[in-house]
Amino acid sequence: MTPAPIPDYDDERLKSLHKLLILDTPPEERFDRIVAFAANEFDVPIALISLVDRDRQWFKARIGLDACETARDVSFCGHAVHSGDLFVVQDASRDRRFADNPLVTGAPHIRFYAGAPLQMPDGTILGTLCLIDTAPRQLDPVDVAILSTLRDLVMLEISGAPSHDNSRAEQV
Repeated sequence: MTPAPIPDYDDERLKSLHKLLILDTPPEERFDRIVAFAANEFDVPIALISLVDRDRQWFKARIGLDACETARDVSFCGHAVHSGDLFVVQDASRDRRFADNPLVTGAPHIRFYAGAPLQMPDGTILGTLCLIDTAPRQLDPVDVAILSTLRDLVMLEISGAPSHDNSRAEQV
């Protein structure tokens, strides 16, 4: 198993994450709806909003997973945070970075992972919106576009921006 590399800017990234005061907060319907939609849209058993802290990844919202956090050193999301781009593992059991990862060899038996980085306007990456499946698979360009849109919705919710456009209502 290859633990995710720690970005050079991790101290600043963690300051931004902690400043949001979102870690260890109760579940919120606005985030739960997004992961439920993602799980349904992509037909995956697990969808998460994962925030990568110093030693753990904590799940702000989750479908299909009982755990509320896992260690950062076994996280797929840590790799996505380091890469800064959509991070896709088509078959973790055949990927040397993950084949012996306990999340692959044991429950939840991850095979497919796609993590869209949750990036602040200043470039800080907080974590991911991720999809997990127990079977290998891949994303096509339409899937990538949908996942990117859902990621953008998560970031609107995190930033506190309104999630709908009121300008149309004012015109009526």
